[in-house]
Amino acid sequence: MKKLLLFVALITVGTLTTQAQETKFGLKAGVNFASVFGDNLDEFDGQTDFHVGGVLSVGLNSWLSLQPELVYSRQGYSLEDSGFDIKGNLDYINLPILVDFTIAEGFSLHGGPQFGFNLVSEEAVDGESFKFDTKSVLISNAIGAQYQLPDNGLFFQLRYSSDFVTIAEEDDINVFNSVFSASIGWFFQ
Repeated sequence: MKKLLLFVALITVGTLTTQAQETKFGLKAGVNFASVFGDNLDEFDGQTDFHVGGVLSVGLNSWLSLQPELVYSRQGYSLEDSGFDIKGNLDYINLPILVDFTIAEGFSLHGGPQFGFNLVSEEAVDGESFKFDTKSVLISNAIGAQYQLPDNGLFFQLRYSSDFVTIAEEDDINVFNSVFSASIGWFFQ
């Protein structure tokens, strides 16, 4: 898996340096509305948390750009079961590699794969924390929209991502992340 990620990163950097028309770097932060879904997980509730990170937009032509990001994302779930309050925290460094299509001036749609690297997997039951095993690398899909103010670096994003592979280490447990996020950011031009 690490070799695949290194290969993708090298191809991305090579493409960026040879075909870039306009390259801009930005920072973003926002709110996550996260939960988990899967087999027998109907009773799980979502969790509201945050994300923060960097954005690189590399224009390939006037309507198409490649937009890799590096984002720290707090995700998780909550559950009230048999009088116990349970809160799960899943922290990731996410690397979405998005293709961004401009459909009107300042407005674009984007999508692509997202690689998530797990930093924290813990569950708190009535305030007492326990660590649990999850996969260290996840692959998700990410789709969304972005609007950048004209003649300005300020941008807004809405995005949804969900996992292709289960977060659990055991093969018989099917649990997936589901995250809707809203971001505000600034491109330095």
